[in-house]
Amino acid sequence: MKSRAECLKEYGSDYLIQQKVKSGELFRVGKALYSDEKSVPEVAVLAYKYPQAVLTMHSAFYFHGLTDVIPERYDLATDRNAAKIRDRRVKQYFIPSHFVDQGIETTIYKGYPIRVYNKERMLIELLRYKSKLPFDFYKEVLLNYRKILPKLNIQEIQDYAMDAPKSSKIMETLQMEVM
Repeated sequence: MKSRAECLKEYGSDYLIQQKVKSGELFRVGKALYSDEKSVPEVAVLAYKYPQAVLTMHSAFYFHGLTDVIPERYDLATDRNAAKIRDRRVKQYFIPSHFVDQGIETTIYKGYPIRVYNKERMLIELLRYKSKLPFDFYKEVLLNYRKILPKLNIQEIQDYAMDAPKSSKIMETLQMEVM
């Protein structure tokens, strides 16, 4: 993917960019975004457009295969001090600065890099937002976590829980409902 500025540098003018688009050598995949490929996954466009954002909540649970419920919007986590994302396809979560970068992994999805929280971090997010999630959804994801628990890094989960806001409540829920 390339931004308009990168295309201007490569082709020289908006006119030449439009000629490449008309000829089928370049494809417009978003506002001021271009690609050499005709179809680019929407999540890849958003990942490119918002490079500091991280896939979280419903989107990450779906991405990790912990639910089969397809999210209506993309859930992106950003630093608490980040600018508001004004995109109707995105639901933004503002995360405290000391906690936002913990558990990020970059995964290649259909050839494009996507920043997403790992499964261990997403378990903590599930417990943090327990009261705001539909009960059926919460139970489905929790049951899927119980199935994969032996494969997860327990120490990492506990470290994230200790750093998370309201850590004592999360640790209590973790002990009672997950372990």
